[in-house]
Amino acid sequence: MDTDRRRGGRAARLSVLLGCGVMVLAGCGAMPVTGDVKAVDASQPGDSQVQVYAVPPREGATPIEVVDGFLESMTSDDPDFETTRKYLTAQAGRSWQPGEGTTVLAKAPNRNGPTIHDKARGAAETTYTLTGEQVAAVDAQSSYRPLAPSEYSQMLHLVREKGTDGKQEWRIDIVPDGLVLGQSDFKRLYRPVNKYYFAAGRTDDEAALVADPVYVRNRTDPVTRMDTATQTVRTLLEGPSNWLRPVVDSRFPAGTALKSGVTSLTTDDQNVLKVPLNKKADKVGPDVCRMMAAQVLFTLRDLTSARVGQVELQGQQGPLCSLGADEAEDFSSGKGSDEPDSQYFVDDKGRVQRIPGSSRGSGDPEPVTGPLGSGTVAMSAVGVARDEELAAAVSENQQHLYVSSLTEEGELAAPVVTSSAKKAADRLSEPSWDGKGDLWVADRDPSDPRLLRLVDGAGAPQEVSVPGLSGGRIEALRMSSDGVRIALRVSRDGHTTLLIGRVERHGSGGTEQVSVEDLRQAAPQLADVTAVSWSGRSRLVVVGKEEGGVQQVRYVQADGSTSSSGVLPGVNQVTAVAAADDDQLPLMADTESDGIVKLSPGDNWQTVLKEGSSLVYPG
Repeated sequence: MDTDRRRGGRAARLSVLLGCGVMVLAGCGAMPVTGDVKAVDASQPGDSQVQVYAVPPREGATPIEVVDGFLESMTSDDPDFETTRKYLTAQAGRSWQPGEGTTVLAKAPNRNGPTIHDKARGAAETTYTLTGEQVAAVDAQSSYRPLAPSEYSQMLHLVREKGTDGKQEWRIDIVPDGLVLGQSDFKRLYRPVNKYYFAAGRTDDEAALVADPVYVRNRTDPVTRMDTATQTVRTLLEGPSNWLRPVVDSRFPAGTALKSGVTSLTTDDQNVLKVPLNKKADKVGPDVCRMMAAQVLFTLRDLTSARVGQVELQGQQGPLCSLGADEAEDFSSGKGSDEPDSQYFVDDKGRVQRIPGSSRGSGDPEPVTGPLGSGTVAMSAVGVARDEELAAAVSENQQHLYVSSLTEEGELAAPVVTSSAKKAADRLSEPSWDGKGDLWVADRDPSDPRLLRLVDGAGAPQEVSVPGLSGGRIEALRMSSDGVRIALRVSRDGHTTLLIGRVERHGSGGTEQVSVEDLRQAAPQLADVTAVSWSGRSRLVVVGKEEGGVQQVRYVQADGSTSSSGVLPGVNQVTAVAAADDDQLPLMADTESDGIVKLSPGDNWQTVLKEGSSLVYPG
């Protein structure tokens, strides 16, 4: 289909630089004024090294050439979109704001028309309508939001305008702000990065960094002229996205920005990145400065082109502080374990077992210390605290939730939560621990569905408000390691979908009120989601089906965006999945036919245990 689109030629020639060669893409035929609706697509998907440069409209260009040229030019690397603006009237060119956001369509936009107005005046104006299937939107903060596919329709109005040579030329005078791109061009022009902020309401000793995913321009941003690393630092300094803002803080003082004129940030021969800041940062203390530097280090480490070993923040009078990459790990999120690669599961007798030191998923299982390992009560699911000192387990009939030590022997205490539902499938979900050490579980009782939290895994369960469920029921949950986001499998209208919510905490101690706010679709392309697990600070591994499709296992970003490389090798009949924050540790899955299987980086699925279920990493 993409090939068919290109056979009609182009209104705008695009100069493409690939490696050391230069090719000129020119129109090979006249652009038709009438005929079928066409889609304009300026690039083949996937090659981020291709640079595309726009050229201005030719003299005497027809309205359709102007429209097509404008759409093609939006997909270019045109500095400040100067050439793109030449398709607009003088006034529209000055007022058009391409940085106001991006509309992402499944394919490049179709243009429908023309509608000719005032024929008595010799067709002095005309209108085209851009249409397509919108699948996502990127706001002015560079935050991506997937959308259920919906119809996109936007008007482009053209008039005749006298040029500098006195000739009348067709130009666009009504144009929406922002860019309109097909998915292939969007993925070519932009790349996902995570910027990092600190979870709000915690002391410096409890500091946990939270990933805030955004999209920045590959190579140089046409508007700011900044390279990718500089764009990323700029978005970090501008503060968290609106969705995450209520639950995170930045250590950078308000108004902190890069020093005027900075468009490139590169490491020196010692892998030190120097970041010059404006005067707003001059008065910070050394401890706060180091936390600022940690935000920069974590933010830039996802950029393979910027291998930063140390960050030095510079003020107006010189260096403010520096922080090495190893030191930044002190600010990693959550309560950790000395052996974070351990895995836990429930064997065929309902006992909780541990695979110790299993960085390759091949250690010999052993019963955990304490009553959960002795099997006095058969369990069906387990969740282990991130410091691996406590575990929570759901009884075989899914009615009771127990919490027990993993370091001391003793009797099994009374259940901390009990469901009153009549059917096992309507009772308790698998438990999950957040980075603060709190325990979460859902009671799926149809007469009283609740999301519950136990502070430090003890005490009376507190009900957590979840506005926005719209009659849906929480089937399963997974807490992020930072404790400020929760992944929910929610059933409604015969389907189970994946939602991400923001965990807001107000007050402290026994009076703290917690709610899950602003639920967002995380995998709208999947009609049914079977299982989910966090896999790093801003990524999830999801098992599900598209409408009418077969089961697939894939990676999804916390903002709902996906990549073509996100689909993992197929595995049959997956019922549960487990991943670690460290992407070098194997992905684990429960299957109906092959038992517990693992997928190590660069390998295929392999069976680990023929018997057993509910395998989890701490969390």
